[in-house]
Amino acid sequence: MTLSRREGVDIRPTLLRVLTDLYVQASAHSADEERQFVELTSRLIDEVDDATRAAVRARLAIYPATPARIMDKLGLRRAGPDQPMPPAAPIAPPAVPPARIPTEAEQRMAASLAMRPNDAAEISDMFFAASAKERAQILHNLQETPLKAAARIPAARAARAIHILEMAAFAEDLDNFTLELGEALILPSRIAADVVNDPGGEPLACAMRALDVSSAAFQRILMFLNPEAGSSVNYVYRLSRLYDRLSERSALVMLAAWRGSTMAVARNKYRSSLYDDERHRVRAASPQTRPAVQPGSAPAIRNQKSGS
Repeated sequence: MTLSRREGVDIRPTLLRVLTDLYVQASAHSADEERQFVELTSRLIDEVDDATRAAVRARLAIYPATPARIMDKLGLRRAGPDQPMPPAAPIAPPAVPPARIPTEAEQRMAASLAMRPNDAAEISDMFFAASAKERAQILHNLQETPLKAAARIPAARAARAIHILEMAAFAEDLDNFTLELGEALILPSRIAADVVNDPGGEPLACAMRALDVSSAAFQRILMFLNPEAGSSVNYVYRLSRLYDRLSERSALVMLAAWRGSTMAVARNKYRSSLYDDERHRVRAASPQTRPAVQPGSAPAIRNQKSGS
């Protein structure tokens, strides 16, 4: 009654569901109860939505005392008292999709030739020292290399990082942008700073591609993160074209090189603590010569004054 007093509220679906639930709670009904149920539900069935009609049909299909008129209206079939329940149709086994042949790019992504730390450091140093044209060629060659690429960044983590990076770029906050980039790509602060502050912009394009940043978002980051460089049409246009051609595999291989280069630096830093390096630190001991006169072997010199 409360719902019926409100404007724009259709209570017919709710009323039909409630009537059906109340009716199936009892195992048997009198003639008056059955007649009243038939009169009410037969009108409501034609006026409710398909979802409500399907729910009511499912409830009444398994109720043994459903009136024949309602069964006909819902398209239900009544079985005779001595007629066995027809067996259900056999459940077909789930269709097994045919094995999909991995593409050439996916096969390269699954390559297991991991980079050694020294090789990773060499690739990273060569990339940072190269010119813009050479960097584009290096990235193109990384797509075909059998070197193992870094794992993709999880989608949820990448989406959160992209949002934070865009906000930091709009605010021209290089420090927070660098910090978030390093945490998202698992890079040390030194490498993350080199990627962000590189004047060419190619390392930043690799980092954004590793996070699967859209082209439009990458262009916004280029224009706002460094307004001096972003005001250059050639700078934004050149990196946008590079970004559109840059493959995910090339970016992930470069990401693996950046991570591996930090291991090489750490090994060189703590190289003196390796087990086989102690012998290189031992200084050649100069041979000690025995004194010509051994202690106690020289004759005592008498002092004329003291007589000793």
